[in-house]
Amino acid sequence: MIDLWNQLMGGFATAGTPINLLWAFLGCVIGTGIGVLPGLGPAVTVAMLLPITSQVEPTASMIFFAGIYYGAMYGGSTTSILLNTPGETGTMVTALEGFKMAKSGRAGAALATAAIGSFVAGTIATVLVTLFAPVVADFAVTLGPPEYFLLMLLAFTTVSAVLGKSTLRGMTSLFIGLAMGLIGLDQITGQVRYTAGVPEFMDGIETVLVAVGLFAVGETLYMALYEGRSKQEINKLSSVHMTGAEWKRSIPAWLRGTVIGFPFGTIPAGGSEIPTFLSYAVERKLSKHQEEFGTTGAIEGVAGPEAANNAAVTATLVPLLTLGIPTSVTAAILLSALQNYGIQAGPQLFTTSSTLVWALIASLYIGNVMLLVLNLPLVGLWVKLLKIPKPQLYAGILIFATVGVYGMRQSAFDLFLMLALGLMGVAMRRFDFPTAPVVVGMILGPLAEAQGRNALSIGSGHWGVFVERPLSLGLLVLLVAILVLPKLWKLWRRVG
Repeated sequence: MIDLWNQLMGGFATAGTPINLLWAFLGCVIGTGIGVLPGLGPAVTVAMLLPITSQVEPTASMIFFAGIYYGAMYGGSTTSILLNTPGETGTMVTALEGFKMAKSGRAGAALATAAIGSFVAGTIATVLVTLFAPVVADFAVTLGPPEYFLLMLLAFTTVSAVLGKSTLRGMTSLFIGLAMGLIGLDQITGQVRYTAGVPEFMDGIETVLVAVGLFAVGETLYMALYEGRSKQEINKLSSVHMTGAEWKRSIPAWLRGTVIGFPFGTIPAGGSEIPTFLSYAVERKLSKHQEEFGTTGAIEGVAGPEAANNAAVTATLVPLLTLGIPTSVTAAILLSALQNYGIQAGPQLFTTSSTLVWALIASLYIGNVMLLVLNLPLVGLWVKLLKIPKPQLYAGILIFATVGVYGMRQSAFDLFLMLALGLMGVAMRRFDFPTAPVVVGMILGPLAEAQGRNALSIGSGHWGVFVERPLSLGLLVLLVAILVLPKLWKLWRRVG
């Protein structure tokens, strides 16, 4: 425990340097602004800014990206409450009661409970990350190639099954990502594969390029083509404070939301959508003010889901840093940012890059305080961002993405590839194919391939190596259960 405390204090010393504090502040400001703007989430922003990793020191850029990730969660609730337009998928549930509260003249109380709830949940979740991440890392060191291969298979299955409206579409997206990840040189034999004779593909396709193309360019083109002309009415903003009764109703909801959200962030279960819906269902069941739900707006229906959302977002750092497994889209892009620096996330990270890890964890405590200060008093300022004309906004994003991608390798080929991926992103969005599994498949695919081949080498080519060890057998059973149980449940309900 003393060792843990010393490492955290060392992290605060690194994160507290003027330059790192500036990066944290910049990340929080940009993140909040992006959260407020509908349609632009942290995944798009981090993808767009990934090329800066070639210029900025690793610790500073990870603190910056974490600030964006965090800030977007805070900012997303503003548009959900005032406009009924979630800035992020995790804030969809906030819109249910938050918008009703705003319509009945209680926008200030809704915004206050969202901001303070995010702060409370984020702080508790960061404490849990501090306590549990090193323990998970120590355990992860004991895992062998069979367990790692099955863990990645589990990540593929859950992310593909949960994201999007159908498992088949999720799996199709995953296989597109896996296919892209195999292009270039074989990691083990050094053989050139799937390049179609194009020399630029020899080094493989850059993950940054795919992330920018699919998210930043794809999202922008989709908005311009299909949603550019939509207009929204903004609810009037009242003073941002809560009464004593609202505090009394919010505090238990924040704590329950944190308890629901944190475990979901640590497992590959498709981001923060599920825990926010669960939290809303719990609050609706437990509330003594049932008549407010869906009519004038119940404050618990904003407090609980917002806390669950932030707790889940913070918890994604546990599997990301300790196992190298992203459990959300933004976490997948953060993983590619680490890879840009040649840093491999996983159990060894706490030993090989301990300064970076502890500075990142310490920056979450600092960022939480910054975001509370930025969000409560300045909410009126953030709302003004909604007045930016959409054509100029989308044009700016496209310019940023183009300059960033070209700056990586000064290659015109990369720009054409980025545009092609952007058009693919538009098609996927149009036909309800989730884009997240593409990035997950592309990042984890080559790693899963290497671990699978290593596992078979250990087992002298026999597939039995995956069922001989208790943990790998358990993971295999869990994998089958995730694929089979939902189908059996549907069948049983249809028959029943």
